[in-house]
Amino acid sequence: MHWTDIASIVFACTAASHLGLIGGIEGIVGKRIPILNCPKCASFWFTLAYAIGEMGFSVIPQIPLVLAISFLSAWSAVRLDLVMGIIDQLYIKIYDTIYSTADNADTDTVDSADSVSGVR
Repeated sequence: MHWTDIASIVFACTAASHLGLIGGIEGIVGKRIPILNCPKCASFWFTLAYAIGEMGFSVIPQIPLVLAISFLSAWSAVRLDLVMGIIDQLYIKIYDTIYSTADNADTDTVDSADSVSGVR
């Protein structure tokens, strides 16, 4: 088991949920997939499956360690989802600042008689 693989699993599960890709998959499939809907649950189960796949039958004596790593990945997914939400809010704030300034600059040069109010 490599920590980079586990970090990749956590990031992939969290990003897929955060970006709405799981909702898109559910729309195509036509049913709700609860384990994939939650980045915490998906990270836990995919990390657990990865560990069992890597270790095979030698995982049995190391079950407490594997469970601890899986719970840690679930906890990390929650924190990563929070960080992604904060980044989204910063992006929206910067985007609104840039494009509202650009919109104001464009409207200053346009005659009010040539523009339609309320239409952008």
